[in-house]
Amino acid sequence: MSLRINDVVPDFTATTSEGEISFHDWIGDSYAILFSHPKDFTPVCTTEFGAVAQLADEWAKRNTKVIGISVDGVEEHSRWKGDIESVAGAPATFPIIADKDLEIAKLYDMLPGDAYLPDGRTPNDTATVRSVFLIGPDKKLRLTMTYPMSVGRNFAEVLRALDAVQATDGNPIAAPANWTPGQDVIVALSLDDDAARAKFGDLDIKLPYLRFAKQPS
Repeated sequence: MSLRINDVVPDFTATTSEGEISFHDWIGDSYAILFSHPKDFTPVCTTEFGAVAQLADEWAKRNTKVIGISVDGVEEHSRWKGDIESVAGAPATFPIIADKDLEIAKLYDMLPGDAYLPDGRTPNDTATVRSVFLIGPDKKLRLTMTYPMSVGRNFAEVLRALDAVQATDGNPIAAPANWTPGQDVIVALSLDDDAARAKFGDLDIKLPYLRFAKQPS
């Protein structure tokens, strides 16, 4: 299946480094970030998982759960966490899903349908398992990113995108390019100028269709 923005993400039951989970139940009333990688004990992914560990307090402030997924098993995940924590200088307390049969990778369209796991595989065999899915409490997909093998993900940008998604959810506003919390937001065209002023106060009108207002508190 092909996942699109605002689709309800597939539910699944999986074994993780922290025990069995049912994905929708695990999300609960939180936002969630599912991030994947092609193999344990690989250099770029070790730095990425370390970055996620270092941001533990930031995820918590935003009522957001994070969960990794790999096509390796729980035993490998548990051993790899020691390396992650050594590099990050922070505990990796989030779960990592074991997806040895590629069931979840295929369910979330991270790999072609005919992908397989050859004997002695390398990360290149599962290279496209390198995605980020940002999911709302309603279990709908809000944002997705996919990176190539040679480019480590910028989790500061994932955090910024999370802030933008949370700021605009349920509000008639949008986040402009390079927006960060506290900056002005764009007022939706569903509101005319009078309605926009009544809701947001003064407007900074750059163009008839580009109107800025203070970020709602």
